[in-house]
Amino acid sequence: MISVDIFLNGNMILDVPRAATTSDTFNAIAEPRRRDILDYLAHREHPVNDIVIALGLAQPSVSKHLRVLLDVGLVDVRREGRQAFYRTNAEAIKPLHEWANRFQQYWDNQLARVKERAERN
Repeated sequence: MISVDIFLNGNMILDVPRAATTSDTFNAIAEPRRRDILDYLAHREHPVNDIVIALGLAQPSVSKHLRVLLDVGLVDVRREGRQAFYRTNAEAIKPLHEWANRFQQYWDNQLARVKERAERN
């Protein structure tokens, strides 16, 4: 657990505990570039250089994001000589999918309400 200090007018007013990104799957995917990497790796494995080129990010940044994703188990790595190939870990992503699906009924109901309002007007 890490903490985040919150300041107001230069004075610390709160010290909020927060799970480290490397230990919390939801914090890890909160970063948009990590979600982009997961999207890119969804169909097949790729080496770091392919990810760098495809996403237009710096190599050190991609490596840092891959380390976080690897630490929380969302990607796996396979080494072939000096090259590392990354791929998504579908089993680790499944709980995220199941959690998000709990809200599907809510969104379906919201969409139905919007359609009903549109039809009345």
